[in-house]
Amino acid sequence: MAFSLRQFLLVATGALGIAVAQPAVAAEPTLKIGLVLPLSGPLAETGKQIDDAMRLYLEQNGDTVEGTRIEVIVRDDEGNPDHTREAVKSLVEEDKVDVLAGFGTSPAAAVAAPFATNAKIPMVVMGAQTSVITTRSPFIVRSGATLAQSAATLGKWAAKNGIRNVAALISDYAPGNDALKEFSRAFAGDERTVSDEYRIALTEPDLAAPLMQIKQAKPDAVFLFIAPWQIHRVLEAIAEQGFGQDGIRLIATGDLTDDSILKTLGPSALGIVTAHFYSAAHPSRTNRLFVEAYRTAYGETPGAMAVSGYDGTRLIREALRAAKGDTNGEALLKAMKGAAWESPRGPFAIDRHSREVVQNIDMRRVESVNGENVNAEFATFEDVRDPNNSGREH
Repeated sequence: MAFSLRQFLLVATGALGIAVAQPAVAAEPTLKIGLVLPLSGPLAETGKQIDDAMRLYLEQNGDTVEGTRIEVIVRDDEGNPDHTREAVKSLVEEDKVDVLAGFGTSPAAAVAAPFATNAKIPMVVMGAQTSVITTRSPFIVRSGATLAQSAATLGKWAAKNGIRNVAALISDYAPGNDALKEFSRAFAGDERTVSDEYRIALTEPDLAAPLMQIKQAKPDAVFLFIAPWQIHRVLEAIAEQGFGQDGIRLIATGDLTDDSILKTLGPSALGIVTAHFYSAAHPSRTNRLFVEAYRTAYGETPGAMAVSGYDGTRLIREALRAAKGDTNGEALLKAMKGAAWESPRGPFAIDRHSREVVQNIDMRRVESVNGENVNAEFATFEDVRDPNNSGREH
């Protein structure tokens, strides 16, 4: 049936009337976080802790700030830098994320850095601990720690506490070598020395020969840095050798006795002295509430990666608040610099120039409390900066 001009105008006017009566609803402002973590493979525990802690923080504090909703897009890179690159490229170019976060290893963080620089968006490194990472992009901010903070602090403590001769037993890969370098630099001098260094293969290591040689040499202490998947085997082998009965002390960075695995290490961990930025046994109300909430939510004890993820999420959320809901990358980055608060770990601050964490490093000793292994703190080095990026702008 043909329409007259008058009928056509009536139909068009009616359609226009409907459009005016039901205007389109404006989309809710959203801050998209691209969270890249190893959620499978040998480093899955690192990714799981960070992911769980991020979810916990947002559940506790809300996912909307100044009218802007926080959306988290998770990608599993399996700890493989090639997968990291693919994930970050997709998040930045297709999902248009406003912030990158996570990164369980330094190689992963390194390949992601150029994307943050080119897109001019903050990249909150929660896992990777190599000092050089924050120099790879002016948009990187670290919410965890550097390995150098713990290793150098351990070296200073050992030098002041009667240890003169140290043997090193480390897994033969970059983090182990970096940890030993930082420890040695802080420890050596005035007749103090790392007399022997033993490196074990990442797969099927020969432990018998180096442990026998260490036992015969009887150093004051053994510095350990062991890959996560080797810790149980190495500590059990050391216990069988009876280092403790020979007066040989075990010292390490806190990764060795992280609270997430501590209960599974059993008696082999007792007496080990470590330096680290977090202990689930840290005696503060803030930490007690965090540990209780994490255990309630996940049935597990939080470790260092959990508190890194928790504080990293707060860093992003507080920056969004300071920017009054603005998701502009440079505005968010500016708000992150100089951020400070009382964390479950203790005092937490972001240096304005290096964008590294300034925090306390605690000395801990593994003790049995009510039948459970705990990292009992016994000394504190306050306001520790990364020795390689101490307030330097880059």
